[in-house]
Amino acid sequence: MDEAVYRYDRIGPDRLATLNARSDRRGLSRLAGHGATLLATGTLLSQAIGTWWVVPVTMLHGAVLVFLFAPLHETIHRTAFKSRQLNDAAAWICGALLMLPAVYFRYFHFAHHRYTQDPDNDPELATAKPASFRAWLVYVSGWVYWRAQIRGTLDHAIGRTPERFLTPGNRARVIREARLLLAAYAAIAAAAVAYGSWAPLIYWVLPAIAGQPLLRLYLLAEHTGCALVPDMLTNSRTTLTNAVVRFFAWNMPYHAEHHALPSVPFHALPMLHRELAADLKVVSPGYLAVHREILRSFRGAAAA
Repeated sequence: MDEAVYRYDRIGPDRLATLNARSDRRGLSRLAGHGATLLATGTLLSQAIGTWWVVPVTMLHGAVLVFLFAPLHETIHRTAFKSRQLNDAAAWICGALLMLPAVYFRYFHFAHHRYTQDPDNDPELATAKPASFRAWLVYVSGWVYWRAQIRGTLDHAIGRTPERFLTPGNRARVIREARLLLAAYAAIAAAAVAYGSWAPLIYWVLPAIAGQPLLRLYLLAEHTGCALVPDMLTNSRTTLTNAVVRFFAWNMPYHAEHHALPSVPFHALPMLHRELAADLKVVSPGYLAVHREILRSFRGAAAA
């Protein structure tokens, strides 16, 4: 993808170059904080096993785990770190943990950036957004995500790549990646069976399932209800939230800002937000507010 698929004309090239500066130190610091929290919640989970606390702690651990989507997203843009090798290595690991292969996700996501909110070309719109409370519940449960990822990865592994945004060369890379990923999963499963260990299920699979609804709620806020127009400051939503969410989401609640200038790394998005604030068209005062608005739209559609 080009460094910017859309440019905000009021930010000149010198200022953009400053905002675009990438940093291994900042990326490693944020990743270390995310990883340390994941280790802490995993340790807490180990202490909760055998008690009723295991349910909320599994959800907490799962929330931190599934929000590895944020560094995955940042690294497929190659903006998390200055080093391309660090970006690609972190992307592969995060993608494997979430069953969202990094190479495939890069092609999918860049098509989303090129064609944001274009019903004919944006791959995020290939699956219909929820239009009723029941559909919202199904989406938020994570069922749609897991079904798509399992089916898609299996299809890619046997050579089926129907996605229009993949070129012949890209298809070959996606197929190799899917096969490598499935081989890695099979090796982990075989090792767990050989050692009689439930660890992958307890600390990875079940928490990922339990935490997925929080990630779905977060992601649904990015564009749902926004206009189907090319203007990135209109077709994407910025959600104002607390520092904890911004930390684990790697500042991506500043989502319209990210779409306006996708070359700007996560640590500069708060500065970019201040510079674009006056021109943002869709700003919500929190994720509860976003979902209240979404649920109200269902009632309005039913009444019509």
